[in-house]
Amino acid sequence: MMPASSHTTLRGQLLINEPMSRHTSWRVGGPAERLYIPADIDDLAAFLATLPSQEPVHWVGLGSNLLVRDGGVRGVVIITSGALSGLSDLGDAVVRAESGVAGAKVARFCAERELTGAEFLAGIPGTVGGALAMNAGAFGGETWKIVEAVETIDRHGERRTRKPKDFQIDYRKVEGPRGEWFVAAHFRLARGDTVNGKTLIKTLLAKRGATQPTQLPNAGSVFKNPPGDHAARLIEASGLKGTCEGKACVSNLHANFIVNQGGASAADIERLISRIQATVENLHGVSLVPEVRVIGDLT
Repeated sequence: MMPASSHTTLRGQLLINEPMSRHTSWRVGGPAERLYIPADIDDLAAFLATLPSQEPVHWVGLGSNLLVRDGGVRGVVIITSGALSGLSDLGDAVVRAESGVAGAKVARFCAERELTGAEFLAGIPGTVGGALAMNAGAFGGETWKIVEAVETIDRHGERRTRKPKDFQIDYRKVEGPRGEWFVAAHFRLARGDTVNGKTLIKTLLAKRGATQPTQLPNAGSVFKNPPGDHAARLIEASGLKGTCEGKACVSNLHANFIVNQGGASAADIERLISRIQATVENLHGVSLVPEVRVIGDLT
């Protein structure tokens, strides 16, 4: 355990009543009471140590896999993207990536160093912190399969290094010590052919662009895949492609994506999620579980 930073002056950026539509990939969401963009992990530790004990804390990376309701968010939102951006080669085929680093950047960094195993991260439209929190996966890979250790921080600014055994890791779900948040991961990789690695990353990014609606605001996959099936198949089989609530629509390119056609509200998206769930359950008897995290107040 490392003590909180002794810095007395915060170096990050504090915003009041900041619209979350500026910080989510769906481009929706009401204001955050307070939003903090730390300068680095030491600055984050110093900021957390100043928080009232009961103030809610919400963490946002690139704002994918997240729906912020129109009424906004009480408490403080901490933005990691562009802030917790450290990325380094620790040697012995281990790479350390802070929680605000985009998955695709980690994949390229590893490939450039002839390290293999992280290529799938190029297919995840989010940051390392979000990938750790939900055991994100893409194209057959899963985040925690390559985790050797993680660094966490609590609301007092105290930092710890933990091993995967300290967490319960499942499909798109991770549970660990309460009151701790991820600030970095140590990825255990293997030596390999850098040409093949870079080629695979380009292939995965091209496949993502061809099969996912990357040109319109979206949050990534909306629902978890049920055992033995795919959420997209069930949604498409239910005739829901192109279905809209307001300006929120089921993508015609990939049925497990909801896109903002321009001017959608969070309420539109939430209504469409509920409509999809009700229709799929009625027609197929399957209860789709959202993997999108919903926070904030309705009004």
